[in-house]
Amino acid sequence: MNLVPKRADRHSGWPESLQGLLGTVVVAMFVVTFIVQAFQIPSESMENTLLIGDYLLVDKLRFGGNGFWSHLLPYRGVKRGDIVVFHYPVHPGEHFVKRVVAVPGDRIRLINRRVYINGARVAEPYVHFSRPNDGGVDAMFRDDFPESGFLASGVTAAWRMEMAKLVENDQLIVPEGNYFVMGDNRDDSLDSRYWGFVPEENIVGRPLVIYWSMRSPAGDEPDGDRLARFVYAISHLAEITRWDRALRLVQ
Repeated sequence: MNLVPKRADRHSGWPESLQGLLGTVVVAMFVVTFIVQAFQIPSESMENTLLIGDYLLVDKLRFGGNGFWSHLLPYRGVKRGDIVVFHYPVHPGEHFVKRVVAVPGDRIRLINRRVYINGARVAEPYVHFSRPNDGGVDAMFRDDFPESGFLASGVTAAWRMEMAKLVENDQLIVPEGNYFVMGDNRDDSLDSRYWGFVPEENIVGRPLVIYWSMRSPAGDEPDGDRLARFVYAISHLAEITRWDRALRLVQ
């Protein structure tokens, strides 16, 4: 015997559709919360590795602790040379991206634009200098750390006093649970030289891939609201996209 569905049953698919939509939202929230997160590069501090207008997907699984999940997921510790996204210690609501130069226990010294870790010079082929070494006060700080320097905005003088306790034989010792980070653009980077260490718990993850990159408009971008700029970007997408950087792995 063939059964004819009731009228109500013919339209009963909408709860399943709603359930599927909610499931998709939950999965998306899980991915954003625990696996990847999108960020935009707003400054030149990581040139030429990362450029203003690069849009990144950040891998939040790469760095983990020593708890239960570390046995199931591909966690590993932060190493020298890793690029990391982290909560800025001075204003934790802001996210910074820098390269790890020294890990806990390392002794770091900067001499004439060169980085020395535990007495050995570090090869840094990714480093970029945007200004000449003119020997000025700022250059002394950038190139002869930790002997001289100044504080970033919002950093108290207490940090300089605490840092001085960690200096031995003109080398700064990185304390346990902290990392010393610097931008690849050493002349234009607000980094550990100016505000101190990054606590391990501040690290969000590592940039995985540049999924899109946008060059600065040629001066004809509207000065209107965000919607007007969005419409402009969509209508000029082919012109402003850096196609050679799209889907590039970050190293």
